[in-house]
Amino acid sequence: MALYEKRLAKDLARLGEEVARLGEMVLEAQQNAVAALLNGNTRLANQIVLGDHPINRKFEEVTQLAHAFMALHLPSAGHLREVSSVLRLANELERIGDYAVTIARECIQLRDGPKGILKNELEMIANHAHTSLQQALKAYREKNAKLARSTMEMASQVKRERDMAFADFVKEGDRQRAEIKDILYLFVTMNMIKRVGDRAKNICEQTLFAVSGKTKDFKVHRILFLDEENTCQSQLAEAIGRRAFTNRAIFESAGRRRGAALHRGLSQFMEEHGLDSGSHKPQSLESHSTDLPRYSVIVSLQGPVDSYLDQQPFRTVFLDWDVGEPPIEKDPSRASEVFAEMYREITVHLSDLMEILSGEHTD
Repeated sequence: MALYEKRLAKDLARLGEEVARLGEMVLEAQQNAVAALLNGNTRLANQIVLGDHPINRKFEEVTQLAHAFMALHLPSAGHLREVSSVLRLANELERIGDYAVTIARECIQLRDGPKGILKNELEMIANHAHTSLQQALKAYREKNAKLARSTMEMASQVKRERDMAFADFVKEGDRQRAEIKDILYLFVTMNMIKRVGDRAKNICEQTLFAVSGKTKDFKVHRILFLDEENTCQSQLAEAIGRRAFTNRAIFESAGRRRGAALHRGLSQFMEEHGLDSGSHKPQSLESHSTDLPRYSVIVSLQGPVDSYLDQQPFRTVFLDWDVGEPPIEKDPSRASEVFAEMYREITVHLSDLMEILSGEHTD
């Protein structure tokens, strides 16, 4: 091996060792922060806050080494990918260290540690987040794409568990209004733990990037369109979305109640405009009730969304689009004109929405 190649390999190995050390420090801080919270150990919590300074210095050291490596070696594609992933990994770890500090500070503010179901749920979510982070770092260290992919699913589970636990926090707040501040502190803590899972997922994505050069996939949004019977506006919006933005979103539609069939003349209009209507029978909103929290956006095309739903899911945006009423069936001569105007309105609204969600190039 040439002298230059030996120096490059040595510098790259040192960079890997230092980022691994940063990972160990962050793992320990995160684990101790949760332990301090669950046991009401404010002395340990204060030590964690102080301990963030060495973590930040290690982060700066890793960053400087990575930049020095690029300046000295002018790395080619493979090594450049690895150094780029190190910089991103270090950033993820530094943020997780900040989460540990936030958890510790919340612990200090609590009058008493969590009890009962709240303590059990916090402990469960924290254990899963910690395991996700451990495995994500192991996958990165070993450049194990298979482990990275399986860990991404585990990290996603942390988010689902956090969403389910939210309802219990609300109930606990109703029962203990005198201690509502403590409930809020615990809720902030749960969000910090959930974010550890998010960061573990990001680390896995960096592993896949370092191994294969594969970048993160675009997020696919779920969008639900509503009208009274799922026979006209919502069906048209779903069909337009499916045709124009197949790779950026999953489009579905439903009605307050299920209509008997598509509005008269709509199938013919959709066929004339290259829209698929053959497999989409009217559905009621009730059939989508369990999926509602999974939608990024719910759009009403006939009245306000909140007239269809009692509560807005935490992560879902409600939109009301005025695209006109269906044509009067007794006057079929104007049906095509009404559908055409509706088609134009929906297309404009949908294009604007997809540009916000996914950027300009959404086809």
